[in-house]
Amino acid sequence: MKGLFNWAIIAILLFLCVPVVSAFSVTSYTQDPSGSLSPTIPVTASFKIDTPGQFPSADDLMLYTDLEKPSWTYTILVNGVENQRPVQGGKSLTITGFELSYKTGDEVSVRVTLEGTAPAVTAAGDKIIVRITENDARGNPITSTQVTKTATVVDPGEVPKAVAARQADLQAFWVNIDERAATGIDTSAAEAKYNEANQDISNAQAQPPTAYATALASLKAAQTAIEDGGKALDRAWAESDAASAQVPIANVDTIIAWFKSSPQWANDVQLPAIVAKRELAVGYLSNANDAIKSGSYDVARSKAQEAFAKGNESYTDALARQYTLTHGIDVIGMIAGIFSNGVLIIGAGVVMVVLVVVGIIVYRKRSRWDELG
Repeated sequence: MKGLFNWAIIAILLFLCVPVVSAFSVTSYTQDPSGSLSPTIPVTASFKIDTPGQFPSADDLMLYTDLEKPSWTYTILVNGVENQRPVQGGKSLTITGFELSYKTGDEVSVRVTLEGTAPAVTAAGDKIIVRITENDARGNPITSTQVTKTATVVDPGEVPKAVAARQADLQAFWVNIDERAATGIDTSAAEAKYNEANQDISNAQAQPPTAYATALASLKAAQTAIEDGGKALDRAWAESDAASAQVPIANVDTIIAWFKSSPQWANDVQLPAIVAKRELAVGYLSNANDAIKSGSYDVARSKAQEAFAKGNESYTDALARQYTLTHGIDVIGMIAGIFSNGVLIIGAGVVMVVLVVVGIIVYRKRSRWDELG
């Protein structure tokens, strides 16, 4: 029995040491004006705090605001009976547990009206309109039931600045579109994104100051449209370069087909080199197309330009060889071959030596004639 009694005492002590936690709720919250706020404008917030009848008398309700010049008006209602308290100023308001502690089953609530002005800001950000926290007997906040209402306070000039920035981006984007269009690139997809961004900027400009969040969302959509349009323009540019690279490859394919269809030229000694260059061009073009699919448009353009250069080289060689075979001896090629083999260079050197020797002999004879008078 003594042991049971001791355990009962311990249980009672533990129970007494555990703080009583009361739950409260905030209802009927309104804010005027609603939405985002501009600095110094008047703001009014009204709400109701519902508490259980047995609110711990040692606890407090702490109300806080970021508004400037705040004033608090509150009324405690017990079972529908109102008990209005004096108006109080300051950033915080404390409602003691003693004012809220009643019998179990009693309906206890607090009706609050807060008035103040929106604070000044250097950049847009959320400010606390009201935060309601229950503090325990030691003054520690019980954050599990904390309620916070915020609003975005903005610099009135922030949206116009953001609009101007997006308009500058849009203008630069249009210059890029115009430059690419002048080279024959298909800019239709980019132009569609341009029109989309332009509309988003117009939507942002049409918003009232309190619709700051809506205006910023429109400007963000405009920025995304411009970025997507830039990607569409880069893709069209890369696709255009790839299409250009396909032209000399198609042309050399026609000449290679001519070689292979002619029995006397099908095994021409220069044909393998022409085909090898053509295969390199096809490989570069394949790399370009793969890069386009992966969105690496700078790489795609580089590979497409390599494909064009190598394809054009193959085509030029094929044309020259075809002309030689169909029109007879290639005199220019022979001369170039002689120079490349050093034959003509050696011959020219011999002639120069002979001319120098003859010149020396003639000079000596003239000098002897001059001495003889």
